[in-house]
Amino acid sequence: MTTLYGLNNCDTCKKARKWLDRFGVAHTFIDYRDNRQAPETLVEWRDKLGGWDAMINKSSTTWRTLPDNRRTPGSDAEWKLLLKEYPQLIRRPVVVTDDGTVTQGFSDNGFKKRFGVGA
Repeated sequence: MTTLYGLNNCDTCKKARKWLDRFGVAHTFIDYRDNRQAPETLVEWRDKLGGWDAMINKSSTTWRTLPDNRRTPGSDAEWKLLLKEYPQLIRRPVVVTDDGTVTQGFSDNGFKKRFGVGA
């Protein structure tokens, strides 16, 4: 089973969900604003996605409106607190499959490779 984490009102998440439906990929969607992820989950994602900076959508309005001191977390604890407070900062969607693979974002070609469907 594939789990897609994102926001209900995110256009990219909607596109990803439609793609999974179209290609018959069984999945569950979790809005991570309504269902905040445990700090351990965030750390696991960080490790698999290449670090905290790689997980953050730095072009988002939320990021740009943060005070400077919040945009430079100095520890894992500060990052976890920031993402608990502002889960919408996480680049989306986060895609987790049963084999433990974690990826972010959506593109038609990327999903075709990821799920081995379409041509």
